[in-house]
Amino acid sequence: MLTLAAIKENPDDIVRRLARKHFDAKELIEKVIEKDKVRRTTQAELDSALSQIKTLSSQIGMLMKNGEKEKAEEVKQEVASLKEKTSKLDEAMTNAEKEITEILLTIPNTPCDLVPDGKTAEDNLVVKEGGEMPNLSEDALPHWELAKIYDLIDFELGVKISGAGFPVYKGNGARLQRALINFFLDNAREAGYLEVQPPYVVNAASGYGTGQLPDKEGQMYHCNEDDLYLIPTAEVPVTNIYRDVILDEKDLPCKNTAYSACFRREAGSYGKDVRGLNRLHQFDKVEIVRIEKPENSYAALDEMVSYVQTLVDKLELPWHILRLCGGDMSFTSALTYDFEVYSAAQKRWLEVSSVSNFESYQSNRLKCRYRSAEKKTQLVHTLNGSALALPRIVAALLENNQTPEGIRIPKALVPYMGGMEMITKP
Repeated sequence: MLTLAAIKENPDDIVRRLARKHFDAKELIEKVIEKDKVRRTTQAELDSALSQIKTLSSQIGMLMKNGEKEKAEEVKQEVASLKEKTSKLDEAMTNAEKEITEILLTIPNTPCDLVPDGKTAEDNLVVKEGGEMPNLSEDALPHWELAKIYDLIDFELGVKISGAGFPVYKGNGARLQRALINFFLDNAREAGYLEVQPPYVVNAASGYGTGQLPDKEGQMYHCNEDDLYLIPTAEVPVTNIYRDVILDEKDLPCKNTAYSACFRREAGSYGKDVRGLNRLHQFDKVEIVRIEKPENSYAALDEMVSYVQTLVDKLELPWHILRLCGGDMSFTSALTYDFEVYSAAQKRWLEVSSVSNFESYQSNRLKCRYRSAEKKTQLVHTLNGSALALPRIVAALLENNQTPEGIRIPKALVPYMGGMEMITKP
């Protein structure tokens, strides 16, 4: 969440910047500032009362020693009255701080100056593109038909076992999944990311820490009895490794990677754009997460974007990178780049990665700071990115590499497929 200090320092700028996300923050910002004034007034009263208690308490012993018992009793009653007052003031302080936090949790992160203006995905800015477009015949098949012909994925069986959006990968389809996961993890490790294997369920504190709660509560699967949430991305458990942690400056940056299954309700998704692997309730993804000093975070973001580019290049997929406009950004992001690969049979672009800088928005929720050489502490910046999400990568690989002989395996994946260069019909 935004820091109270930043809001108080320049509230008009916060309102202006959030307007680029098409979020009217004026009333909420004014409410936060007003409640902070009440909190500070209450704090001053509490400090004054505690100081009086300390002064009066020191007098009681002296009065008793001098035989002024009646005066000592009067002072004791005054102290008791002040203690009752401090109890009420302390409760008022707690309530004021809670109210301020509840408001702050509803305010999105401010976009950085690089974010283009716009309301929808149509306004996103293409900043880079690469890869060669496949030359397929007009009768090229979409991946859901290829998956059936080559016996790679059984969507109907997934419906039987769980429901729509839970495919069953079979044979070479399952092997391709495993190959991609290992390929992505190996590349991340070689790029300096420490591999971790996090839990697939998190508590509410973790959801609040990274901003999934309360913003995306309806999209997360919730286990009511245990009050645990199935993760929508490994970003959540991996970033929460650093919740309530003070890092030493010498330990930065922290670079982690993790594979996980991801679970999302995707409420309201329907139509041709969700066929096959285009939109699932459960899917696999490899995530990269970085904890950085604030002055280094945008250079780190550029480095992460370049790294994801190497992955789609190695997979020989046509791609472009979008800088998301204010209206298409997430609640928590300050700047996001999306990667899309071209699906030749569907004749459309498919999102396979989002790489974002959250600046101090998540770390303020997480209470994640670092201690400088001068022993001063300040909030870190957090970043993450998909490197990569598998379903649409698999869709594009199957469609773009279909030939009369079978489905060609990109060279980079051949070792991970046990030397297999072509998936043929069973």
